[in-house]
Amino acid sequence: MFAVAVLLPYLHDIICLSVVFIVAYAILLAIYNLFFSPLSAIPGPWYAAISDTWLTIHVVRLEQCKVIHQLFEKYGPVVRVGPNKVVFNDLSTTRNVYSIHKFDKSDYYKSLLTNENDHAMTTLEHTPHSMRRKGYAPHYNPGNLARFQPEMHEPTLELISYLETLGGKNALECLALFRNLMVDVIVSTSFGYRIGAVNKWTFGNTEDPLSIAINDFPKRGILRSVVPSWAWKFICKIPNVHLRRICDSDKIMASFVSERVNQARTQMTAGKFDEAEKVPMLHRLLQYRYSSTSQLMPESDIISECMGHLIAGSDTTSTSLAYFLWELSRRPDISKKLQEELDDAMFDPKAIPDISVLQSLPYLNAFIKEGLRVYSAVPSPLERVVNSSFKTGAANESFDLMGLEIPPGTIIATQAWSMHRNPEVFPSPDVFDPDRWLSSEEIDSEERLARMSQCLMPFGTGSRICGGQNVAQMMMKIVIAAVVRNFEVTAASETDEKSMEIKDSFVIFPSAMECKLHFTPRK
Repeated sequence: MFAVAVLLPYLHDIICLSVVFIVAYAILLAIYNLFFSPLSAIPGPWYAAISDTWLTIHVVRLEQCKVIHQLFEKYGPVVRVGPNKVVFNDLSTTRNVYSIHKFDKSDYYKSLLTNENDHAMTTLEHTPHSMRRKGYAPHYNPGNLARFQPEMHEPTLELISYLETLGGKNALECLALFRNLMVDVIVSTSFGYRIGAVNKWTFGNTEDPLSIAINDFPKRGILRSVVPSWAWKFICKIPNVHLRRICDSDKIMASFVSERVNQARTQMTAGKFDEAEKVPMLHRLLQYRYSSTSQLMPESDIISECMGHLIAGSDTTSTSLAYFLWELSRRPDISKKLQEELDDAMFDPKAIPDISVLQSLPYLNAFIKEGLRVYSAVPSPLERVVNSSFKTGAANESFDLMGLEIPPGTIIATQAWSMHRNPEVFPSPDVFDPDRWLSSEEIDSEERLARMSQCLMPFGTGSRICGGQNVAQMMMKIVIAAVVRNFEVTAASETDEKSMEIKDSFVIFPSAMECKLHFTPRK
């Protein structure tokens, strides 16, 4: 009390001095970042060099990938977008960063933790990620996935049957519809459990709670990435139904996956699971041992890993499918070419061919590639940190990024949105053109196709590429083939360029948060 009494007369002066000190520090830091930082030679807006605030604002406004692409168009292929952050748009550098040096991920990915625990996507360092990946990689082998085709075909045919009963009269909200379909597929192939999400939708238009939680999780990640921990805890206590649903999305998924883990362990202990048959991913993880410890994968890691795959496998693929079909509603020329090819390949429109047949169809595969180019589900910067994994001799040696020295600790990234819109690689990049992926008799055709394929990175790139990309590719081919073979797709009046404007919450979604389409049976 005595000390307070002594200082009280000087309190005003202390506050003023503190303010002056803070302001002076901010000015000096801004001057350093602008003129003396090792990154000061890299082009970019001056305000980006001073603070991350401007980019955070664009992240919250769900337009990060578009804003960064505009910077590439203005400043060139290397741009400074933060005091310690650099983005680039170059194929050779992409290989160098993601495949050769295999830099660790940035802390941003921690906003995507599941059940407050790491999974493969949020494991920042390369070595522990590699150990995790070995546990689930065999499940996503194309040969193994081919054994799960019945689990993929059954809910797809349920969906086709439902669309036939409507006769094209009612427009359907396809984001939710396809998300329920993908939840059915991922749950049955990954956990060996039938959830029946498509049936719940078709018998009452009620979305499965698990599907809703999966849809809310990316929004949860955006909030967690831009607010401090104390603020996040406060947000989750606000008595708002929508906010509470977003905050609780993680708990809902964790509860569901925990039940599946207990169910699978009981089956295996009781000898009711035949390993000679197809093995779901969950059952593989329950038997997987980390090579570093020879210990079984902890249950907490299994739960968080399965949650990560559930989110990544459901929300992204369903959004891509909705955008693909919306594009077809605007392009009868493309729809006609697809139908002609599928009519020849699918003699029975109510039977889905083996995946080997679908993979042999040139135009279908060209359409899928072009869809992934234009509507990449994950268009945002894939952040990496120039760190100790980069070793060329001297400690703390800078990394050469297109002739520019990048010091250790700098966050660097490229993004699919810009790689897919390079006019030198993809002429008329804003035009949706599946024909660009088809071989021709041109002398440079093979080289051109190879370069386009190298720049196509809808599932990421390098050592951290999406482990589940094969199941996503299979389902895109299966659903597009089944729908286009049986229906003409048209957009509802409220579904247009404005409503379908792409928003970026690390994964894309339409600005209207819906995609309403009519499916009219073909005559």
